[in-house]
Amino acid sequence: MQEMQTPSAPHHLDFGKLVFGRLTWDALPLHEPILIGTFAGVALVGLAMAGLITRYKLWGYLWSEWFTSVDHKKIGVMYVVLGVVMLLRGFADALMMRAQQAMAFGPDHGYLPPQHYDQIFTAHGVIMIFFVAMPLVTGLMNFVVPTQIGARDVAFPFLNNFSFWMTVGGAVLVMASLFVGEFARTGWLAYPPLSGSAYSPDAGVDYFIWSLQIAGVGTLLSGVNLIATIVKMRAPGMTLMKMPVFTWTALCTNVLIVASFPVLTAVLSMLAMDRYVGTHFFTNDLGGNPMMYVNLIWIWGHPEVYILILPAFGVFSEVVSTFSGKRLFGYTSMV
Repeated sequence: MQEMQTPSAPHHLDFGKLVFGRLTWDALPLHEPILIGTFAGVALVGLAMAGLITRYKLWGYLWSEWFTSVDHKKIGVMYVVLGVVMLLRGFADALMMRAQQAMAFGPDHGYLPPQHYDQIFTAHGVIMIFFVAMPLVTGLMNFVVPTQIGARDVAFPFLNNFSFWMTVGGAVLVMASLFVGEFARTGWLAYPPLSGSAYSPDAGVDYFIWSLQIAGVGTLLSGVNLIATIVKMRAPGMTLMKMPVFTWTALCTNVLIVASFPVLTAVLSMLAMDRYVGTHFFTNDLGGNPMMYVNLIWIWGHPEVYILILPAFGVFSEVVSTFSGKRLFGYTSMV
């Protein structure tokens, strides 16, 4: 009986590893004074904002009128606010990178240690693409498209709110990675074998994977929502060839989102399995191939550039046409 009971202690350790994985106390970057100072500044600003909201009794208003709203215009505004807030973080990363490059000569090699610089340029790329450009584009489409087609709201208003908060969840995870653990040091596309467990054994790539997975689900659901809205909820008499050009670019953008984001979800899931359960999709041994990751990530990545630029093309077309007082030339061929 005594021999059977002795292994009980390791089970507790295994449970802790199951819950927290690589996120141990050692993962806290207490050795980086820049990070500790930044965390103190962010904490103070956050507490000050919470104090002001509490003092002016705005929690109830924010909760009922904004956070839980299913109004497409309010959700569009919240997307844009998220994009601007994350732009400040991404811009701070850009300033730190440029300052490091300006100072990286002589015996000191700049003010950032190499692993911290690698985290910054990875986080900068991830934030600017997923949490600045995507929220700005999605917010604009949410705000404008139902109005342009004469719909009262999007097809699935609650799903619209859920999509937004999934995107916020991914952004929060990226922000938390600055202070708890360390972010990926792999570049914003996280190519293996550098992103595999052999070369990135800490929690950084895990932050990358799950923040993109969570935000990607929100983007995919938003894409389904806007496609359904444009196809099924146009005002009577508005045929496809009478839609404004911005609505057309929004439709094409969301078709690309629905086509490409499941590939991103799949490839990141396979990378996670390589890291967690010992599969070999993207390793150099046991039949794996790192180049397959490159192929799959760019099946998502190349449509992504059009996902970001097509709505901007639509904006230019609408603005130039409106303020020149003329119909858009070549509407049919452009569509």
